[in-house]
Amino acid sequence: MSGTLHDRLEERSSAMDKGRIDRLQIMLTPEELAALDDWRFSRRMPSRAAAVRELLKRGLAAEGFEVAEAGTKSGDYAVVDSMSAVRDDQPAESEGS
Repeated sequence: MSGTLHDRLEERSSAMDKGRIDRLQIMLTPEELAALDDWRFSRRMPSRAAAVRELLKRGLAAEGFEVAEAGTKSGDYAVVDSMSAVRDDQPAESEGS
């Protein structure tokens, strides 16, 4: 964690003032965390939490996602492909190149 204890307490107090009283904890692979941080820094987001909230907002507003089938496990969902991450600001390479 970065920042002083005072800074973290102020941030927590600010979040509570905005009605954010529930905490959501997730586990990410090193590649997923790097993708989140790359996205966050390229947009000058103030924190990982702010970046995750923005991504959630965008995801919830998006259309065309698939509904999970019965028996689907949390581990079946990954943020990035374990072999390579495609950034949203770079076009994906076409097959055969």
